[in-house]
Amino acid sequence: MTTNPMFSLQSEPFVADEYIERLVWRTPGGGSRGGPEAFDPKRLLEEFVNHIQELQIMDERIQRKVEKLEQQCQKEAKEFAKKVQELQKSNQVAFQHFQELDEHISYVATKVCHLGDQLEGVNTPRQRAVEAQKLMKYFNEFLDGELKSDVFTNSEKIKEAADIIQKLHLIAQELPFDRFSEVKSKIASKYHDLECQLIQEFTSAQRRGEISRMREVAAVLLHFKGYSHCVDVYIKQCQEGAYLRNDIFEDAAILCQRVNKQVGDIFSNPETVLAKLIQNVFEIKLQSFVKDQLEECRKSDAEQYLKNLYDLYTRTTNLSSKLMEFNLGTDKQTFLSKLIKSIFISYLENYIEVETGYLKSRSAMILQRYYDSKNHQKRSIGTGGIQDLKERIRQRTNLPLGPSIDTHGETFLSQEVVVNLLQETKQAFERCHRLSDPSDLPRNAFRIFTILVEFLCIEHIDYALETGLAGIPSSDSRNANLYFLDVVQQANTIFHLFDKQFNDHLMPLISSSPKLSECLQKKKEIIEQMEMKLDTGIDRTLNCMIGQMKHILAAEQKKTDFKPEDENNVLIQYTNACVKVCAYVRKQVEKIKNSMDGKNVDTVLMELGVRFHRLIYEHLQQYSYSCMGGMLAICDVAEYRKCAKDFKIPLVLQLFDTLHALCNLLVVAPDNLKQVCSGEQLANLDKNILHSFVQLRADYRSARLARHFS
Repeated sequence: MTTNPMFSLQSEPFVADEYIERLVWRTPGGGSRGGPEAFDPKRLLEEFVNHIQELQIMDERIQRKVEKLEQQCQKEAKEFAKKVQELQKSNQVAFQHFQELDEHISYVATKVCHLGDQLEGVNTPRQRAVEAQKLMKYFNEFLDGELKSDVFTNSEKIKEAADIIQKLHLIAQELPFDRFSEVKSKIASKYHDLECQLIQEFTSAQRRGEISRMREVAAVLLHFKGYSHCVDVYIKQCQEGAYLRNDIFEDAAILCQRVNKQVGDIFSNPETVLAKLIQNVFEIKLQSFVKDQLEECRKSDAEQYLKNLYDLYTRTTNLSSKLMEFNLGTDKQTFLSKLIKSIFISYLENYIEVETGYLKSRSAMILQRYYDSKNHQKRSIGTGGIQDLKERIRQRTNLPLGPSIDTHGETFLSQEVVVNLLQETKQAFERCHRLSDPSDLPRNAFRIFTILVEFLCIEHIDYALETGLAGIPSSDSRNANLYFLDVVQQANTIFHLFDKQFNDHLMPLISSSPKLSECLQKKKEIIEQMEMKLDTGIDRTLNCMIGQMKHILAAEQKKTDFKPEDENNVLIQYTNACVKVCAYVRKQVEKIKNSMDGKNVDTVLMELGVRFHRLIYEHLQQYSYSCMGGMLAICDVAEYRKCAKDFKIPLVLQLFDTLHALCNLLVVAPDNLKQVCSGEQLANLDKNILHSFVQLRADYRSARLARHFS
């Protein structure tokens, strides 16, 4: 079945090459020359001409169809535009009708309002007249002494009766007493009876949990004098069974939260009622509870009193913070602050006196208990002119004044005591922060700080330093036990703890007040005073160390060590004195490193190293050296230099390097003396020092040696 080319032209996407290809294959004789039919170009040309004519006819037919559709579209567009114009005109007419209707409605409404005002103007005086007539009728019943109206005899109409009697009560107050005393009395009596009935009805409704009835009765009582009594009854009944837990503060918070949800559905002024409830809770329940908790220990147990006061005040302020969420009127912050003050004012007025008194007695007890555990009776550290004079002399001369005290290795410093004192002071700072008035806080905190300084710094640390200084033996003592470095170690630890509490607990309380500079100055004075005594003690301890080394050298060093009788039979590498001195020095260096920290270690080790070098230098100057003895001296100094490396102080190591170089002068050949003296390590030394070492040689007096060195 062949396909009509015109149909394929309309139904398929037009591709010229494919269209011509299909046309050629469909035409007889249009195939290639190798096909079943021979290629006939004339026939193919004829087919192309005919097909082109068909396409032209088809194009004309489609063009006429397009023009017809365009004319139809233009006609419909004109008809649609005309219809839209007609709709716009209809809409405009409808809008005008709507405006006219709106104006008419407004006019009618104005007339109706005016008519209503006129009717109200006529009806209001009429209603007042009717009410006045009713009140006169009820008033006549009181005059006659017999209440006949149903409103007074029917208990279900108590609301209407209350409204009437309240108005009659106001009228009766305006009447002269001499003429209407009896009726005024009757009205007042009925007023009081109805008021009591309403309050009783409110009470019963509250017990039944009838919120709507409570609201009705409260609205009636609002105009009565007994309205406040109604509120009191409500507050009283709210608290019945509310305090069943052991925590009165939690009970109070739950009570206020429950009432806050309910009070708005009952009273027209809920914030006033809730505020009155809170005031009742604070002034009756909480105040009574606080008094019971504090009065029983106020005079007998200061520690428990302060703990209870801090705890109760904290819990009260926490309760106040919870109550701030409720609507209590305009200035609820001031309202709650006054309630808290009314409870605690009698206790806060003299709080700081109780605090400082307790802190002093507690601190004294902690110290005394410690000294008692050591079976130690505190010595009296003198004050005044004589003691100041001794202190100045000791600082200038470094001499021990007074007899040395054997402390048996006891430092009289205790971290346990310090922690207890700091803990007591920390609690005092916390209580001070909570319980002090903001204007008194810096002053009160300073008073607590001075107590800490007195008992921790003066009574404990300073006393231990004084005792430690008195326990340092003289520099010429033999086998002296040096415990002052232990005092230094513990004092450093305590200073860190003291400084931490100063920054963590005192600074926040005084940071924005003039007391800050006063506290910093006092702290500075205390630290300077302690450091001065520590420096004195360390200096005297170093002297004792050097003294111990002198005793070792004097006892162990023999003249024959450096001038042996048999030069060829020396079997030791270094002398016994050197061994013992180095062992002693290493022990002291380790002790110094363990006792101090930071730059203090380097400072003290450098001082000890310089003194150690001076001692060895002067010690070597006391002997005469043979050639073999000089070699042994060099070995000793080498061992001393190895010991000096433990100091890890460049200056000390340099001093011993120089001393080792000087010792080479004891053994060098006479011809090489000048060359050695001009070496790198000895070139800058004074010639007298070099000469003094050369003079120590056993062969110095030989003419040859003197000639070479001159």
